[in-house]
Amino acid sequence: MNNPLLNDEILPRFDHIRTEHMEVAIDQILSDNRMQIQNLATQPEPTWETLALPMQGLEDRLNKAWAVISHLNGVMNNDDLRKIYKRCLEKLTEYGTELSQNTELCESYKKLAAREDFSQLSEAQQKAINNTLRDFHLGGVDLPADKKTRYADLKRELAELSNTFSDNVLDATQNWSKLITDVNELAGVPESALEGAQQTAKSRDLDGYLITLDFPSFYPVMTYADNRELRREVYEAFVTRASDLGPDAGTWDNTQVMAEILKRRHALAQLLGFDNYAERSLATKMARSVDEVLGFLHTLAEKSRPVAEQDIADLKAFARQSHGVEELEAWDIGYYSEKLRQQRYDVSPEALRPWFPADRVVPGLFAVAEKLFNIQIEAKPEVQTWHPDATAYCISRDGEPVAWFYLDLFARQGKRGGAWMADCSVRWRNLSGHLQLPVAFLTCNFTAPIGDKPSLLTHDEVTTLFHEFGHGLHHMLTQVDVADVSGINGVAWDAVELPSQFLENWCWNPESLNLIASHHETGEPLPRDLLEKLLAARNFQAGMQMVRQLEFSLFDFRLHAEYTDTAPTIPLEMHRKVREGIAVVQSPEFNRFPNSFSHIFSGGYAAGYYSYKWAEVLAADAFSLFEERGIFDPDTGRAFLENILEKGGSREPMELFKAFRGREPEVDALLRQTGITQQPAAA
Repeated sequence: MNNPLLNDEILPRFDHIRTEHMEVAIDQILSDNRMQIQNLATQPEPTWETLALPMQGLEDRLNKAWAVISHLNGVMNNDDLRKIYKRCLEKLTEYGTELSQNTELCESYKKLAAREDFSQLSEAQQKAINNTLRDFHLGGVDLPADKKTRYADLKRELAELSNTFSDNVLDATQNWSKLITDVNELAGVPESALEGAQQTAKSRDLDGYLITLDFPSFYPVMTYADNRELRREVYEAFVTRASDLGPDAGTWDNTQVMAEILKRRHALAQLLGFDNYAERSLATKMARSVDEVLGFLHTLAEKSRPVAEQDIADLKAFARQSHGVEELEAWDIGYYSEKLRQQRYDVSPEALRPWFPADRVVPGLFAVAEKLFNIQIEAKPEVQTWHPDATAYCISRDGEPVAWFYLDLFARQGKRGGAWMADCSVRWRNLSGHLQLPVAFLTCNFTAPIGDKPSLLTHDEVTTLFHEFGHGLHHMLTQVDVADVSGINGVAWDAVELPSQFLENWCWNPESLNLIASHHETGEPLPRDLLEKLLAARNFQAGMQMVRQLEFSLFDFRLHAEYTDTAPTIPLEMHRKVREGIAVVQSPEFNRFPNSFSHIFSGGYAAGYYSYKWAEVLAADAFSLFEERGIFDPDTGRAFLENILEKGGSREPMELFKAFRGREPEVDALLRQTGITQQPAAA
């Protein structure tokens, strides 16, 4: 069988890939790798060319095959693929642990690092080797045999548990729906959302309007539906997903899954000599200690909570005075917030949708990136993809291709919710001198076009698209030729959000908005009055938004930092405890938010969700230089490209930031940007 997952082509052959190719490819690559590693690990005088480069080649071949399988599991999920993915994940987890605990291989890398000519290697090569030695230690290479076995068991169990958590959230999200046949029950819901609900119903051979828990369906109901009981029903279904309560109580309950994950993470950390998993998490991050992270979060909370308290007081007063509502419930917050926004700024996300058609926003996003970083982006519709929604693109500079990416924008059945960037392949140069170009997957879940009507985005969705493309640029514009530190590889997790949050700023500037926004029917630019209202409303309820993110960050970090064998932290209790100290919006007793918090239980953000805020400080401070010099200033754009995007993980992020900004980051720019503190008065 000619297996397309084993072909060394720059782009995957999605038109040829079948589920029966997947496990066969993984088995073949793992077998080949094990055989070659045995030879690489036992050479007497390892060099970069005889050890590190061949190892990167083995890992690259495996990563490319797994990237495709993992991606398809996220965007085209079905029962067969899910089973294969799970079996492959078990094998990869076993292989990864085996590799990280290979004493001979570790000793070979130590010999390489101890060579007299080590200092003559490039900065990226030295960083890759030092990272590898660090990862050997974190992988348990120094442990005695019995503890190595325990470590391997824990890693395998954690991989299985995390996958179960993710499957439970997906199943719980996609199982619930509510068919409404009387459109009057959806009074207040915008026409675009009604059309989407009608199309969803038709796709399942139903008459009426089908409400689901996918964001393009859930959000309009919570924000616009006048029917308070409907809002409550949809809210309850959403916040009880994968839990012991709600419409599917107990069916996909993640309560015990979370407990088992936390137990094993703590055991893993202690095996490696850390007091808790939060300490283990920080071993690969910019932040240097648990106290530093907690101090950072509490400082932001101290500055933002008074603003959040004023936000909620204003909202309660508005709901009481304008609508006679004496007690705001959690399912009322989005609805009355939108009413208040419209009253205060005379603008709503729905009113802006016509100016943000996806087929205009995407070229506008590309135009922004092209101006900033001197690149050209071209669609390649002839390239085969996994679904008609997805399109391939090539990035070039001076006529030479530098990267490829796939864009998959719309929500559909079998596609994991949310938005993300994932690498398909990484830039690196092999022993023969061949340069492999980076390839990225960019995935969102926006409302699809309906009939002749294009997909119309909210401004928040535009910001999401820019965010993910920022991640993509970090991966694709790297100039590092060493795979282990190329693109986002080797970047400290609390710095990896810098480029993504940085690029969001171009969604808020009149000059860049001219490239992004035009009416889907008339082509006219965003009117000046709407632009001014959009900008004026930017920091609406900024205090509430800030403390909400800090709540998630503190919950995650304390959950892992305070866990002990004798007093294990319980997610629901910790969430309530954190909310008592910071939240300004009351949450109902039935809220089971932790049960679907995929970022920390099945994503890469365990004891690391604080990274969003940490990197937001970096991003706001970096953008402040563009504010000083002009948002499309070519010299500043080139400096960001050369010091941040091109360097990838080849240097420590603080060094790179200082090289760009001329100093260490300061929190003031973020507080000013979000309106938490006032702009300084003009001289």
